[in-house]
Amino acid sequence: MLMRRPTRPLRPGSTITDRRIATVSGGPVTLPDPGRLVHLQFRRFAGCPVCHLHLRSVVRRHAEIEAAGVREVVVFHSSAEELLRHTADLPFAVVADPGKRLYAEFGVESAPRALLSPRAWGPVVAAVLRGGWEVLRGRERLPAPHQPGGRLGLPADFLIGSDGRILAAKYGEHVYDQWPVDELLRLASSRRPAAGRLPAG
Repeated sequence: MLMRRPTRPLRPGSTITDRRIATVSGGPVTLPDPGRLVHLQFRRFAGCPVCHLHLRSVVRRHAEIEAAGVREVVVFHSSAEELLRHTADLPFAVVADPGKRLYAEFGVESAPRALLSPRAWGPVVAAVLRGGWEVLRGRERLPAPHQPGGRLGLPADFLIGSDGRILAAKYGEHVYDQWPVDELLRLASSRRPAAGRLPAG
């Protein structure tokens, strides 16, 4: 089922409400995080080869991201049970949102251009080839053949300050259109002064 982006998607300056979100392993995460920036990224389904191509780059540089004062929180529109088969070794919080409630709240859509855009074809081919090799080596699993949330999801990235304000946002135009790690670190560095709560009084 396609989801349409709201007329007014979240933009820098928007504010999210405080909440605790269950993760697929470990305890819940708090948004916003009172002590850190949060990089909230929306991916597609468990086992998505293109998603994992990107997440591998995040894993490789996770220590840099944490040192920059950023907490990674990654949302998929798969069940917790399915995600545990694919993401148990990821060093950051993974959230299951099979009902796409968070996707709707943050205005993250699905559309055919996710896969039809020519800019997506190179990453898709690379991801499928690499993912297939990793499956053959027993390091990854194939995604489930049926995806209740669909296969046309678009990625999205949000950098959230400790006061709940959206400091930066990106809605992907195709399946591999997201912030690379260098861009995330640049954004975190440039927006850190605006990230904390103002002192009382």
